[in-house]
Amino acid sequence: MILLFGMAGSGKSTQGQLLAARFGWRWLSIGQLLRDTKDRKIHRALRKGKLVDNKVSEHLVRIAVNRAERELGGEVLDGFPRDVEQALWLAKSDYKIDLAVIINVPRRELLKRLHIRGRADDISPEVVEQRFNIFESDIAKIRAILEEHGTKFAEVDGVGTVGEIHDRIVREVEKCGIA
Repeated sequence: MILLFGMAGSGKSTQGQLLAARFGWRWLSIGQLLRDTKDRKIHRALRKGKLVDNKVSEHLVRIAVNRAERELGGEVLDGFPRDVEQALWLAKSDYKIDLAVIINVPRRELLKRLHIRGRADDISPEVVEQRFNIFESDIAKIRAILEEHGTKFAEVDGVGTVGEIHDRIVREVEKCGIA
């Protein structure tokens, strides 16, 4: 399992899909799993930039990862864990995390990307700022928990073409001997 971290607009989903296609893995985006639900409470929380209840997120991840492992044997998990409780849950699970990649992009660039993307949960500047702040306040704690449980981390520059960023991530994956 590869974990992808980055602020909204960092390219996690694009890079996750590219990695999955390249190596024959399954791309699993917690954001997409949540957006695909029919639950109104989840959609309301997403529009407000709030995190969804951890039990809901963990349940969706468990189902998706178990299905991916049965079908393909590898997955790229995009945007999970998002907080300390989720990190503890994942660290204590039986899932083998081969690598966690943090895609770093300056805020100014992220704001440009989000404006272009124009997704409903990116429209309000307040919501975007709240999502940025949540990520920044939690990523160090999440990283510490996962590293304590043996997860290797790599940080990549998320500025450049999609191909350049993909090549940087692939180099990190190959360094770990995963691919």
